[in-house]
Amino acid sequence: MNSSGIEKNTAPTAVAKPHLSIGSIINLSMGFMGIQMGFGLQNGNASRILANFGADVHHLSWFWLVAPLTGLIVQPIIGHMGDNTWGRMGRRKPYFLVGAILAALGLMFLPNSSIIAGDGMNATEFMGISAILWISIGFLALMDASFNISMEPFRALVGDMLPKSQGTIGFSVQTILISLGAIIGSFMPWILTNWFGVSNTADDGMVAPNVIGSFYVGAAVLMTTILYTIATVKEYSPADFARYNGEPEKSAKSKMSDIFIDVVNMPVRMKRLGLVQFFSWFALFTMWVYTTSAIATHHYGLTPDDTNGSIFNTAADQTGALFGWYNFFALIFAFLLSPIAKRTSRKFVHILALTCGGVGLLSMYFITDPSYLIISMIGIGFAWASILSMPYALLIDSLPVNKMGVYMGIFNFFIVIPQIINALIGGPIVHRFFADYAIYYLVFGGVLFIAAAVLTLRIREPLFNEQELFEMERRDALVKASRKGKAEA
Repeated sequence: MNSSGIEKNTAPTAVAKPHLSIGSIINLSMGFMGIQMGFGLQNGNASRILANFGADVHHLSWFWLVAPLTGLIVQPIIGHMGDNTWGRMGRRKPYFLVGAILAALGLMFLPNSSIIAGDGMNATEFMGISAILWISIGFLALMDASFNISMEPFRALVGDMLPKSQGTIGFSVQTILISLGAIIGSFMPWILTNWFGVSNTADDGMVAPNVIGSFYVGAAVLMTTILYTIATVKEYSPADFARYNGEPEKSAKSKMSDIFIDVVNMPVRMKRLGLVQFFSWFALFTMWVYTTSAIATHHYGLTPDDTNGSIFNTAADQTGALFGWYNFFALIFAFLLSPIAKRTSRKFVHILALTCGGVGLLSMYFITDPSYLIISMIGIGFAWASILSMPYALLIDSLPVNKMGVYMGIFNFFIVIPQIINALIGGPIVHRFFADYAIYYLVFGGVLFIAAAVLTLRIREPLFNEQELFEMERRDALVKASRKGKAEA
């Protein structure tokens, strides 16, 4: 029926989406900067906070399970709901706002879990875990669920608003803003201590004041940036969206159960990119969870169970700063993503960046002086920049336009599932095979980055696509000529 002549003749003709200015593209993703500041604070400090509350190093990955589990559940549901939502605020923006409010609450409460628990609950245990840890896990879950509620719609918004020819630049700008937010979040405890004299130590069972203050700042920035995007972006109406995509305006909403059908029918390119994502995010999760312990033991000579001394806090502060540095290098590389992709291909950029990430993570074992670990962050930053943009730029060409949100949510499976698996097996591996010395697990993560680079070769796109380069240059020339003609008129 879909291939009949009548269907073809009555289908509406697509109208090209307007090209957006760089300023408008920045507005689309400004809120993502605030979200990533929250993620930067979490990635650099969650293990430290949990350790302060009494978590053992080989249990850390289990506590981190809440992050990918909430993403696995929340993102496809939010994506599906966004695809079928339209109200006074728009299609994606209502989810930005709800997620921002809840995430801000999580950021403020997580480092204060011991205060919320009170003296009476500090000695209480359930299933061998103290009440204070259960409370902090709950706030970590709230924070992660809220980040996911806001984050997925930002990915889909780029696909909604930009023509495909601007997809790479759109996700590159998003990466730049993500990197800025992560840099600020990662460095914030260091900034508060070194610029404002806020203490980085606390009594046993408490979180250092510089970390608590950083989470307050993160909550404020998160709310401000998301409100900015809500105020400055006007989403396309259902009629405009249908006109730009050459489809009749939808009258019936798809069912939530359709998510399972969409999973079965995911494009081949999405499956191949998913495998690349699996290895990439397994390596990233390893780095986020175990870097503090790895530096404390391998570079400062502590034993794995020493988590409250000043040297451990120094290692923890350095971890946050190093995470800020890899985001800084990601920021620099993000400006080069689109130009390099135009001269080579998106596939080439991703292979190059993932290889650099593998070398960077491996080098942390061989660089024994902690003051030189910034060198390792260069390659990791390149990989992070590409992971945040190239898979999505490669993906949107193969997605149905009316299911952009749900497929972005499903694509998140390949981000959260490796983190869940790593969280379940990482702790036992580090404990049983490496005697709780986490540096060896970071080495394994470096190997997985390189494996992801090799798997990227399976994506059906030439490494050096001269025809695509010609077409992109031709389109750019036509756009410039059109703008010049309008200006002269």
